[in-house]
Amino acid sequence: MKKPNIILILADDMGYSDIGCYGGEIDTPNLDRLASQGLRYTQFYNTARCCPTRASLLTGMNPHQVGMGHMTHFDDDIDGYRGDLSKQCLTIAEVLKQGDYGTYLSGKWHVCKQQLSKDGDRSNWPLARGFDRSYGIIGGAASYFDPPTLARDNESIDPPQDGDYYFTDDITKNACGFIKDHCNQKPEQPFFCSLRIQRRIGLCMLAQRQLKSTRVDTPADGIDCGSNG
Repeated sequence: MKKPNIILILADDMGYSDIGCYGGEIDTPNLDRLASQGLRYTQFYNTARCCPTRASLLTGMNPHQVGMGHMTHFDDDIDGYRGDLSKQCLTIAEVLKQGDYGTYLSGKWHVCKQQLSKDGDRSNWPLARGFDRSYGIIGGAASYFDPPTLARDNESIDPPQDGDYYFTDDITKNACGFIKDHCNQKPEQPFFCSLRIQRRIGLCMLAQRQLKSTRVDTPADGIDCGSNG
């Protein structure tokens, strides 16, 4: 039996009913089409925060088991709260590589200690945890227009300064590029691609084109950017 290609999309802080196929206010036609041709789950759990959720999804384990009971900004000197993904566990990428998968990640990593220097420790970056290629931010929530800790593979880089840069578009294009390159270079090998979107965390930062199509209501107690979008 041919091994399936796998695309895993993680979106930060998105509620159960935010997307169209679950009754959301925002149009999500592509996700709705995927849902109509697949499965929609009606019962699930999360860890309520960014880093623990990422750690669980990467490893299939409880976040406390892999040192990520809190956030990467803190090392509480307790095994379950190290703020750095344990190297005693396997990631999904490390497991799939054993099955001859090409492995790719684009987006927000945020499961290792915050790096304050471009020459800092890379031993828990994506390429060290089973991914063949990676692109995105190593740290946590960041500007969509000028994100810090941006890196391609193991190299820290600066985002383009062309005025049209938008982080969500950038990581999506890179994910598509990884898949296209894989299919051109290794057509017989299955791939795993993880797209990790920061889209809903923090402030509401829309690209100019989105301002024209996104409904913005102004209730008495403040601004609601289309369900906190």
